[in-house]
Amino acid sequence: MMHLSRVALVALSFATMLVFIALYGPLLIPIISSFFNIAHGEVQWHEPSLSAYQALAQNAGILTAVRNTLIVGFSATFLALIIGTLLALHYCGGTSLARDLMHFTVFLPFLMPPIITGLSLLIFFRETGIPRSMLTVITGHTLFVLALSYRTIVTRLQSLGPSLIEASTDLGASPGQTLRFIILPNLASTLVGAGVLSFALSFDETMITLLVTGTDNTLPIRLWAMMRLGFAPDINALVTIVLGLTVILCVVAVRLLLPAQTIQSE
Repeated sequence: MMHLSRVALVALSFATMLVFIALYGPLLIPIISSFFNIAHGEVQWHEPSLSAYQALAQNAGILTAVRNTLIVGFSATFLALIIGTLLALHYCGGTSLARDLMHFTVFLPFLMPPIITGLSLLIFFRETGIPRSMLTVITGHTLFVLALSYRTIVTRLQSLGPSLIEASTDLGASPGQTLRFIILPNLASTLVGAGVLSFALSFDETMITLLVTGTDNTLPIRLWAMMRLGFAPDINALVTIVLGLTVILCVVAVRLLLPAQTIQSE
């Protein structure tokens, strides 16, 4: 029996290694290639270089797309956190059919296929005469990431329970004071974690952006357009930088959300 357990452990370890290589192995190719020159379609392994990063710094089109992506991501995340917090406070303040309907409405754009959400927004903007621009992209991303922020905040509020708010009220605190000194401090880590996850989701969104964007392209749209002509070596440097920042953001989000999940499980 012990022998079978060891065989099973080895088999599971081997299968895990294969899955890990299949999922993350392709990411190593652009990372490694970003530190070496490419000549005649071959990587010059004997000549380490940072020329790809230097070329990236001089690529105005890519840098503009990155700037637009950051503007959209930060704006959508900020709006989603504010709206999500207000809606979460309203939802946790009682129970009614209207609150349940609001709960369903918030999740609807996130649950639907992005192409449906994008087409709906495109038709709305066209019928109302709103020209497609960065503003329409921010609107689409806000609707898309709102459900994530909202659900994260609702979960945290439900884990706190009504006792803190009731105690604050019994001590004579106004609703504004309770929000400022009781609720928001307990939501601080959750808001940061939800913001990180929302920004990462907005950074990667392509389909909604493609349908509602104007002349200012974000990074995913720029990369999608470059697929028809091929990628320059500086894209490897960009992939490496974005991957590194994504890993850092995910680690930060997990560390910030872990205390809330621990409290909820207890």
